[in-house]
Amino acid sequence: MTDRYQQFAASGPGRFLVPKLGLPDPAKLRRYRPGQPVAAGPVLLGAAPGGRLDAAVAKTLEAADATVHFEASESAEARYHGLVFDASGVRSSTELARLHEFFHPVIRRVMASGRVLVLGTPPELCADRHERTAQRALEGFVRSAGKELKRGATAQLVYVAPGAEDSADSTLRFLLSAKSAYVDGQVIRIGAGTVHEAADPAKPLDGKVALVTGASRGIGEAIAQVLARDGAHVVCLDVPAMGEALSTVANRISGSALQLDITKDDAPATLATYFRDRHDGVDIVVHNAGIIRDKTLGRMKPEHWDAVIAVNLTAQERTTEALLDVIRPGGRVVTLSSIAGIAGNVGQTNYATSKAGVIGFVQSWSPDLAERDITLNAIAPGFIETQMTASVPLMIREAGRRMNSLAQGGLPVDIAEAVAWYAHPGSGGVTGNVVRVCGQSLLGA
Repeated sequence: MTDRYQQFAASGPGRFLVPKLGLPDPAKLRRYRPGQPVAAGPVLLGAAPGGRLDAAVAKTLEAADATVHFEASESAEARYHGLVFDASGVRSSTELARLHEFFHPVIRRVMASGRVLVLGTPPELCADRHERTAQRALEGFVRSAGKELKRGATAQLVYVAPGAEDSADSTLRFLLSAKSAYVDGQVIRIGAGTVHEAADPAKPLDGKVALVTGASRGIGEAIAQVLARDGAHVVCLDVPAMGEALSTVANRISGSALQLDITKDDAPATLATYFRDRHDGVDIVVHNAGIIRDKTLGRMKPEHWDAVIAVNLTAQERTTEALLDVIRPGGRVVTLSSIAGIAGNVGQTNYATSKAGVIGFVQSWSPDLAERDITLNAIAPGFIETQMTASVPLMIREAGRRMNSLAQGGLPVDIAEAVAWYAHPGSGGVTGNVVRVCGQSLLGA
């Protein structure tokens, strides 16, 4: 779907009028292309005294062939792809001044589509109440910094549990790279988990088998393509009515097509048998299938309520439970929520209920799955340019595009890249997260 306003803003007349009139100015985002480096320029790394994460960050940057600076250049012309600050040493509110000391001289030197990362300790794991207070304060800093950055730059907070310092590599690479183009103002938690190094960094999912539901078009199609790009054999699933489009997607990525209505009573058992017999198990399960049946609550028919809950939530629970004995150790389960499940939406009580339920699914199931060496995470998309959003009324569509820090809608590939990060063998410490891919939407938290 074409964003005509963004095209205008990038034109000659637009570049003149947009700043004059104080209109939103969406930047062209740098998105990943195979072979692209993690960092498009130097990365400035700093740390509060007593921090425990700067060594792990430096190791990741070195392995990614990034140019690392430990002191800011005195030249006002110096530009940085990334500003990374280890705030794990901040143990009181007075020590929060370390953030200002590091970022104040350099925040305006961040390149277009640059990255700001702050790393800390999960507040709930801090022994001292003053430290818990200071670490929780980092969220306000990052969310505000993300709204101040320009030209497609983003800011994130990564809480790393003590002892999990070596589990942050895949997350740091994702957040610093162009793969996280539409992720902004997010808080990510990394804990203990089994982390594996990919034999081939260009194909980290080589040898893995993935299931993607709702894979015939839109976001599901993009997820299937990216997982296949990263080496996985993807089983593309959708309802029989989408069979032709589904086969086209599966053939294009050398995957398999499976026509199945996941709401049928026997669907979970059918899936378990399929993966046991055909692939001797499955490694990655992506719950992408979803529907909308929008009406205000007073006008909503019972069948519209039931259908949305059945597809968007109940099927995920039933499918995951049936596949538990088929998902191999080191497995990944990824599900799609929505910012509607966080902030709500007029005319979507059924949809918002289902997507909030997905968040509950992640929170309630992830501890148990972790005992089986399986991670469970969710993505909450904001406004993504798809066939579904193309049918949204113009003014609502424009509000969805502009009401975020990046002043534009995301693309299906932005969701797919986040799925691939969760699915990475190095993301074993990433579980129980709900990350919004929404350009830091002004709706929700």
